[in-house]
Amino acid sequence: DEQYRALGIEVLEDVSFADVFVGVKEVPIASLIEEKAYLFFSHTIKKQPYNQGLLQAICTKKIALYDHETFVSDSGSRLIGFGRYAGIVGAYNGFRLFGQKMKTFDLPKVEHLYDYNAVKEALQNVVLPENFKTLITGRGKVALGAKEIIDHLKINQVSPSELLQEKQLGPSYAMLDLEDYNKHGEGKDFDRSEFYQFPERYAGNFDRFTQVIDMFVAGHFYGSGAPIILTREALRDPRCRIKVVADVSCDIDGPVACTLRPSTIAEPFYGYHAQSHTEVDFKEVNAVGVMAVDNLPCELPRDASHGFGEQFLAQIAPSFFDGDAGGILSRAQITDSMGRLTPRFQYLQNYVLGH
Repeated sequence: DEQYRALGIEVLEDVSFADVFVGVKEVPIASLIEEKAYLFFSHTIKKQPYNQGLLQAICTKKIALYDHETFVSDSGSRLIGFGRYAGIVGAYNGFRLFGQKMKTFDLPKVEHLYDYNAVKEALQNVVLPENFKTLITGRGKVALGAKEIIDHLKINQVSPSELLQEKQLGPSYAMLDLEDYNKHGEGKDFDRSEFYQFPERYAGNFDRFTQVIDMFVAGHFYGSGAPIILTREALRDPRCRIKVVADVSCDIDGPVACTLRPSTIAEPFYGYHAQSHTEVDFKEVNAVGVMAVDNLPCELPRDASHGFGEQFLAQIAPSFFDGDAGGILSRAQITDSMGRLTPRFQYLQNYVLGH
């Protein structure tokens, strides 16, 4: 609060006079004010059980809800988010875990560093073996955030096929897109539109990388029905070379078999025992170290808040003043001013009814 006041911003206890409330995290049900408009990450659009009561309360209190996750362009791509910062912190944490597991270097926690510049400064302590290899899955904001950290370490970027070769490259990494870790079940060429529509026609093709990489940074988006990326079988294979998995995507029981649970900022690392598919201490010799923090941007609050605010002002705020000319607000609106689900989100009706 003092930092806001120092900038000349008025801090009030009673804000009930306002018509629109812009936040980030879910608003506690008891704090919701009837017949207002709210913008925040509600975590309800996938019918998350833990927030069912929140959406029910929003409907009951006749609140118009806009979700930051549903602010999309007319082509459906996300307009704002914290993906870049999740990728930055996730990759940093991956190297921090690698250093601790291999007992070769030590990095401070991101939460103890002032900002992103301090994070980059801390990376000077990283010491990698000459044959170190890592890869990033994904091509979105998360993956590109992770890439910033790896590029700052001056690790050589190579193609996926070059990464698979045994020749000495020096520390190196590759970016993997869908066609690099999925293949058609009938041997046909990879077709992106077919993959999105019929993911069951495809099989995973990631296992080959597990035998050459030391660290895996998972920055992909995983769609329902898509093939598993990092399988239990690949992790059990004695040829598996992976020491660390930094799972920024953090889908539990999802495409990365060693991600057994989310970890926390306080305790970000745990170990995975491949033979028993159980959690162990990450320092055990045969354990794969796992980083699966699901609120990574919180570790870099100054940069993440500033970056998100800039995105919001550039991409969303103008729609409040131009009559929503681009349809951004109407596409993002989950409930109307009467608390009714909008047509685009009618699929949540049973969720709201408690079914």
